[in-house]
Amino acid sequence: MTASRPWWERGVIYQIYPRSFQDSDGDGIGDLAGIEARLDHVAALGVDAIWLSPVFPSPMADFGYDVADYCGIEPMFGDLAGFDRLLAAVHARGLKLLLDFVPNHSSDRHPWFVASRSSRDDPKRDWYIWRDPAPHGGPPNNWISDFGGSAWTWDAATGQYYLHAFLKEQPDLNWRNPDLRQAMMEAMRFWFDRGVDGFRIDVLWHIVKAEGLPDNPPNPDWTPDRTERDRVIQRHSTDQPEAHAISADMRALADGYGDRVLVGEIFLPNDRHARWYGTPERPQVHLPFNFQLIENDWNAEMLRSMIAAYEASLPPHGWPNWVIGSHDAPRIAARIGEAQARVAAMLLLTLRGTPTLYQGDEIGIGRVAIPQDRIRDPQDLRQPGLGIGRDRSRTPMAWDAGPHAGFSTGEPWLPLHPDWPVRNVAAQTGDPGSILSLYRRLLTLRRTEPALSMGSFALVDAPAGVLAYDRIEGDRRLRILLNLRDAAVTVDGPGVDWPGTVMLSTLDGEPEPGMLRANEGLILS
Repeated sequence: MTASRPWWERGVIYQIYPRSFQDSDGDGIGDLAGIEARLDHVAALGVDAIWLSPVFPSPMADFGYDVADYCGIEPMFGDLAGFDRLLAAVHARGLKLLLDFVPNHSSDRHPWFVASRSSRDDPKRDWYIWRDPAPHGGPPNNWISDFGGSAWTWDAATGQYYLHAFLKEQPDLNWRNPDLRQAMMEAMRFWFDRGVDGFRIDVLWHIVKAEGLPDNPPNPDWTPDRTERDRVIQRHSTDQPEAHAISADMRALADGYGDRVLVGEIFLPNDRHARWYGTPERPQVHLPFNFQLIENDWNAEMLRSMIAAYEASLPPHGWPNWVIGSHDAPRIAARIGEAQARVAAMLLLTLRGTPTLYQGDEIGIGRVAIPQDRIRDPQDLRQPGLGIGRDRSRTPMAWDAGPHAGFSTGEPWLPLHPDWPVRNVAAQTGDPGSILSLYRRLLTLRRTEPALSMGSFALVDAPAGVLAYDRIEGDRRLRILLNLRDAAVTVDGPGVDWPGTVMLSTLDGEPEPGMLRANEGLILS
C-alpha cells in the first residue's frame, strides 16, 4: 500500500538557500523569519519537505559550510527561538524540515579547532588532521583542495600542517578519533531532539581519509581548462571503506528517532555510489544523492542510457532519487533554456524515486550575469575564468514586481535575475501557462497518482530525440513522452502508440494525437 511507504519515498523535497529566499529585516540577506513568512508558497507548490542549506553560526568564508557551532543558529539568520518557530510553522503545514549537516570540516573559528591549534598537546589536537612536513619540506602529500591549491596549510605556531579539502578556513575533522565522532553524533542528536525530520549530509564521501595519507595518483586526462582539483584522482582522500561504518552509525541514530531521513551528498560512479545504501542488515543513508541529471548532456539517448544504468545499479532495498538543480550547479533553465526546463520539470517529477526541487527553478530563473565586483563565491574568486562560479545559482527569489522583487527592502546580497519584474511568483501565480503553474499541476498529479509517486518504471522505445517510459501501479499505467528536440515528432510504431487520454502537457493548447510538439512533454493515462 502506498500509504504505508515512508514519507520520503512518496514525497518531494524542496531546497531553500536561506540567504536568498526572503529577507525580513532589510539587510539584503535572507533569514529564518523570511522563510517562515513564505511558507505558504512552499505548501501551495505541493512539496512534502524543506531542506535548508546551513544556518549554523559561521564566519561565512564559504557561506555557512564553515560551521563554528553545530548546535546554534547564525545571528544573521535568527536564533534558536526563531528556528523553533519556523519548525513549528513547517510542521503545522504538514511539511517536514531537513537541515544541512557538514561533518567533513568545521570552521577554523570553531572552538574545537582553536583548541586543536593551540598546542600539539591539547586534548583536541587529534580532532583534526595534523602532519609534519614532507621529508624534504613542504606539504605532507600532493592532495589538492577542491577550491584549488594545496589541501594543506602550514601552522607556524605548532610546526605542522593541517588538512582542508576546501578552504583553509575549513579544516577537516578527524573521524578516526572516537571523541570527535561522538561529539558529531551528539550534534545530530541535538537537532533530532529538537524535532527536525532529517539531514542532508554534506560531502559525505570525503569524511574519512586513507591511513597514512598517501599521494593521490595524477590524472592523465587533466587539462588546464579543468579545476586544479582534477589534476589528481582523489583515490586516497575520498570514498574510503571506513566511511561506510560512519554512515551506518548515522543511519542507526536516525532510525532511533522513527520516521527520519538522511540524504548523503555523494559524487561517485554508479557502482561505488550504490554502496552508500548499505545492506538491509546494516543500512546507511536513505538517499545517496544522485546528480546525474545535472552532470550529463541533455539529449534523449544520453538520458535513456543513464537512467537505465542508474536503475540497474540500485540494490533491491535502494530507493532512487533525482535532482536537476542545487546551490552548487548552474540553473536548469540557464543550461537548457526555458522550453526544455519545462520538460525537465516533468522528467524530475515523473521518474521513479524521490525528487529534490531547488528554489527558483519553479519560476524558471535562467542565466544571471554576476558583475566582477559582485562575485562572492570563494571557489570562483580562487579559480577565475573557469566558469565554475556558484553565485549564479544563489541569486535571490523574486516574489513580485515591487522594489528588489519583494525579497528585501534593502539591496540584495547578490543581483536578481534580469527579467525579475515579469519572472516572479506573483506574476506567474495568475498565469495558467507559467512554469510555476506547470510545477503545481505536476506536483498535484504526482500526489494524486500512486503510479507517479510509488509505481514501477519501464523505459519504452521511442523515436530519436524522445524519451519515453511508463509508470505502473496495479492496473494503472501512465506513459510519459518527453520531446527533447526543438521540432515536432510523430510518435508511432510498436511500443510507442498513443495509449490513452492526455492528462498533462508542458505546453498550452491541445496536443495533437500521435504528435509531440517541439519541446513538449506529455503524461498519458
